[in-house]
Amino acid sequence: MVRWQPGSRGRLEVAALALYEERGFESTTVAEIAERAGLTERTFFRHFADKREVLFGGAGALQELLVRTAGDVPDSASPIDVVSAALEAAGGALQERREFAVQRQRIIAANTELRERELVKLASLASALAEALRQRGVTEPAATLTAEAAIVAFKVAFACWVDQSDKQDLPEVIRYALNELKTVI
Repeated sequence: MVRWQPGSRGRLEVAALALYEERGFESTTVAEIAERAGLTERTFFRHFADKREVLFGGAGALQELLVRTAGDVPDSASPIDVVSAALEAAGGALQERREFAVQRQRIIAANTELRERELVKLASLASALAEALRQRGVTEPAATLTAEAAIVAFKVAFACWVDQSDKQDLPEVIRYALNELKTVI
């Protein structure tokens, strides 16, 4: 039997991910997740708006981390170095939950609706980064181009990190991808 993470939210996440992998995202109900976690549906809805939020609930915190980090980078940094620092910070946060991230990615890859939601999330992150760059005085189209290109590099780095067997640190993989982008440009 799986050892539960402490707290209701963690138990619900473990149960949901296990069921999504066993039965598929679409075939899993909130009632089944709550039952597997030994909790009630009401408790589920205290933590998540719907069953998708188990997979996407951290998007707001990730976006806040990106924007905050971009704002903390010295004014002398180039736009690409600003977004690089922000994405490496996000990578550090994701690194702490590698097992969850890998399992989450497998589930998303198996479902068209979830893949679309992931693309929307990435677009929101790019918009937030572009706005953070504009707040630093970066003009258009440089702010949007830098943010969008950096998110593409992040997406590629994340896919490599999830698929690798040597468990290299995500911030390091992100740094490598962004350096490759700089070389290409």
